[in-house]
Amino acid sequence: MSNVQYGISPLTWTNDDMPELGGEIPLETCLSEMAEAGFTGTELGTKYPREPEVLIPLLEKHGLVLASGWYSGNLMTLTAEEEIAAMQEHIKLLKAAGCNAMVFGEVSNTVHGDINTPLSQRVILTMDEWKAYCEKLSTVAEYLLNEHGIKLSFHHHVGTICETEDDINLMMELTGDAVHLTLDTGHITYGGGNPVTMIKRWGHRIGHMHFKDLRLEVMKAARDADKSFLNAVLDGVFTVPGTGDVDYDDVFAALKERDYKGWLLVEAEQDPAKAHPLTYAKTAYENITGYANKYGL
Repeated sequence: MSNVQYGISPLTWTNDDMPELGGEIPLETCLSEMAEAGFTGTELGTKYPREPEVLIPLLEKHGLVLASGWYSGNLMTLTAEEEIAAMQEHIKLLKAAGCNAMVFGEVSNTVHGDINTPLSQRVILTMDEWKAYCEKLSTVAEYLLNEHGIKLSFHHHVGTICETEDDINLMMELTGDAVHLTLDTGHITYGGGNPVTMIKRWGHRIGHMHFKDLRLEVMKAARDADKSFLNAVLDGVFTVPGTGDVDYDDVFAALKERDYKGWLLVEAEQDPAKAHPLTYAKTAYENITGYANKYGL
């Protein structure tokens, strides 16, 4: 039995933050092409039904399981108790599907979903704000782990309060061990960091992995022009693993060293009109299975 499983997000076909990208592609097409490319898992997207009794048989029909699902957190504005109450339906779905990690991203004050707001305008927390936030995050994570066996796996993301290596380090230092990390190779690179540094430092608390590649030239141009996140996506800043500038040999060597077990989830926001989804999905599968085999994951 392999320690890792291979999944892909629907973002290669259809974009949650920009529904006009791939909005016309039916969910059935997304799922059948995921399976055709070789993947056995997927994550939730806006087109997915949220009722376990509808979603799980639909995935099974295509030989897929649910690897996890993004949860839009609002802990900057809610109490831990209010957040826990708000996530009950999401927990129910993840548990029914047998997921052991929740991809949690803070969205209450993010700029990543606004095409008119440059990334330079993101909210940066004071130390006191970080401490208060992390206390609430720890409470939610402990509840998820103790009551439901689910790891809250925090997703750092450009345009949010947690974008840089320093942000991630601070967030991890100020939270308890119940808080895990969804490490995203594309977002850490966009945030000026290195995925290998994060794996070496926080490998014991990585609950989930997102693999997206990044075109450094596009990223630098977007930063220099002070563009919004969505405009950078439209420019093609992200691509699938092995077709951009992230050094995946180093990433997989570090994951092997850390004995990572879990999902290797491909997630690459692209314009399906420019990047043919099935072609890119097949390339992604070939590349990540190649790296995983090479490093014995």
